[in-house]
Formats: sequence, C-alpha cells, structure tokens
Amino acid sequence: MRVSSPRSGPQSGPLPAVPQVSIGSWAFAFGPYENDPWSFERVCDFAAKVGYDGVEINGFRPHPHYDDFIGGRGTKELKVQLSKHDLGISAYAPNFHHVPPARVPTEAYVVEIDKAREFCENLEIRALRVDTVMPPQEMSPEEYERCFHQLRASWSEASERCRRSDVTLIWEFEPGFWLNRPSEVERLAKEIDHSNFGVLFDSSHAYTGGVCGARQGASPELMDSVAAYATRLLPFIRHLHLADADGFLHDEHTSVHTPLGQGQVDFVALLEALSPIADRLNWWCVDLCYCDGADVKAAESLAVVRSWGPASPTEKLVLG
Repeated sequence: MRVSSPRSGPQSGPLPAVPQVSIGSWAFAFGPYENDPWSFERVCDFAAKVGYDGVEINGFRPHPHYDDFIGGRGTKELKVQLSKHDLGISAYAPNFHHVPPARVPTEAYVVEIDKAREFCENLEIRALRVDTVMPPQEMSPEEYERCFHQLRASWSEASERCRRSDVTLIWEFEPGFWLNRPSEVERLAKEIDHSNFGVLFDSSHAYTGGVCGARQGASPELMDSVAAYATRLLPFIRHLHLADADGFLHDEHTSVHTPLGQGQVDFVALLEALSPIADRLNWWCVDLCYCDGADVKAAESLAVVRSWGPASPTEKLVLG
C-alpha cells in the first residue's frame, strides 16, 4: 500500500552534531531474517566492523530476552560480548505483546516492566522502548477513554518505576498501533507528564503515519512534514530512530523502513527541527526493520549519517 503526499522543500539552518550511532538488532531478526535470524553475537560483530558505536537491543529471542537474565544471570557474559566489540547500548526494545498496557491491569503490566528495567539497570541501559501493542481499531467514545485511562495509568506507574533505575520509558508511536494520530500522541505525552517518560520519534513512522495518514482511518490528521511533526512533539522527544520512508506499509501493518537517502523524508529540515533538543539525544539509532539485505543497507545508512558531521548545512546531507 502507498499513501501519497508531497515532499517538503529543503531548508537550511543550524543542524545538531552527530552523536553516537547505533543499529537496531531487530533488522537482523524480523522480516526477511525471520526464518534464519542472526545471533546477537553476529549482529555485534557486524555492527563493530561497519563502524557503529552501539546496538539497540531487540528483546525478542534469539536476541536477549529479559526472562533469560532474571537475577543478573548471563549479564556478565553479555557485557563481555559487547565490551570486546567496544559497543554501547542505546536502548532496549523488549517483547510486551502479551501485556497490552491499555487492556491489562497496571499490576500485571508493571511485573513485566520491572523485569525489563532490571535488565536495563544491570547493563546500564538508559532507555526502555514500549508501544501500545493494540492495532488501530474503532471504539465507542466510552471504550476509547477507558483504554486511554488504563494506558496512561500503566505508563505513569511504569515511568515512576523506571525512575528508580535511571531509565526513561520511551513510546514509539506507529501507524500499525493504536493512538497513531498526532493529536493522540501529543495528548498522551502531555497527560503522563513524567520526567522518565518520553516519545521515541521514528522518522519513517512520522512520515507514513503523520504526513501520509496511513492507518488513521476516516478524516486523517495530516502533518505538513516530518519536521513539522517533530516540532509539535519537541518537548516530549527523548529518543530517535532514523529511517527513510516512501509511504508504503509493510504487510499492510506499519511503515516500510527505507534506507536513508532512498525515500521522501527531508532530513535536513528534520535535524534542524530537532536542534533545540540535540544535546538530549545521546544516541541516534538507524532502524532498518523488515529491510532485505539489511547488512548492506546498514553500512550505506551509517555513511549517510556520518555525512551529517561538522560541515556547512548544504554539505551535511546529500540524498541522491
């Protein structure tokens, strides 16, 4: 599926310096890699050889699942594995599909949060990625508000627990999950209002869902550009996933993550919009979820990100 939208024109202005760059390990476990996923060791070896500063850990087996590290078991070995490659960890993205936070009691949800944050604490990971799990769906106003209230309660409590571990709970909004309209994203972030809660801004999701309106249903709310979306959410953005986009959906579900420079996202304008909070974003994560040949595209995408280093604004980004 493709939803068409015009590309915004280029802008110029001060851009943030490139921080540490990680690669999401899910790129080598989902989609084309699902039947033969790379081991986490292989991902780490590849990331180091290509030149990434770190990895963002996919918490779906065969990559590190928090249940396999309860009480700190296996943590020392995982630290050694990362250390020998001189890699950091930008965030942890565990599998919470069995506890949709808008549907299960808060008590049940935070049991899983506590196990995940223990994993983060033991490995000094500062960001824990979550989503709403539920697909976009029609609801009565009453059911919608019940779910919204439950989600807010669960993520508020989860954020407070994360505070004890110096971890920030980061919400990745997507076209394929409930609460995918810009006003909904902004409302929830405002209502949780916790220092250890924030938005994970994925440039591909922002384009496909926010600019193109994918999976928003009738009368979608359309943003003028990814940069405009980032500006709207600026007070709440705590983490960044970098992927290009072309308006297509993967399996009619969520955004196709196109390699950097091969889609419609205006990254010059996006990085300019993010510049006021650049010092807050210690990591940028390259996200190649569901991409064929992710190893080749990961190297190409890293080269594009590195090109955003110290230079004039017009030299910082060349998208062919």
